[in-house]
Amino acid sequence: MSASTIDMVTPRQEPLRRRYREKPEQAQIADHARAANIDRDPFHGAVVAGDGEVSLGFGIHRAIGGDHDLLNPGDMLCAALAACLDSTLRMIAARMGVALKTLAVEVRAFADVRGCLVVDRQVPVGFQRIDVDVLIEADEHTDPAQISHLASTAERCCVVLQTLRSDIAVDTRFRGPAPIASAE
Repeated sequence: MSASTIDMVTPRQEPLRRRYREKPEQAQIADHARAANIDRDPFHGAVVAGDGEVSLGFGIHRAIGGDHDLLNPGDMLCAALAACLDSTLRMIAARMGVALKTLAVEVRAFADVRGCLVVDRQVPVGFQRIDVDVLIEADEHTDPAQISHLASTAERCCVVLQTLRSDIAVDTRFRGPAPIASAE
């Protein structure tokens, strides 16, 4: 991580930190994505993510009948966690003045797909475990205690990681010309 990278975080974040202290309501944000793929086969589609209208093609995992020829939703979940933790680590390192030589974040999510395919109703639908492996190397003059502080702070500040660890409410509303009852 270069000195210019270290110097770019504080000027961008410090005014925001001040503003959010003074006006906490301005710190409330909403990210979003949309999928509308009625004209596609059920094993492929696209989601439009964020304000930039970035379209991400997706495919479905071969373990449930897809071709796995594009990112699948599980890959996207892993990518979201890897991206969030990577950027959180780099921003905090920059604020701390820690020059990173190496940073690699690898995320693997494990699921038993029998639940998804309704092969066994006793098997939960969803990932049963997510492993995150982070390789951090700083320059040789960095105190190991700083690296430990960096890691624990990033773990605490990574929005996606903390969301996955929490018991977040997810409200699903199905709409149509007639009322649609949800399973939950």
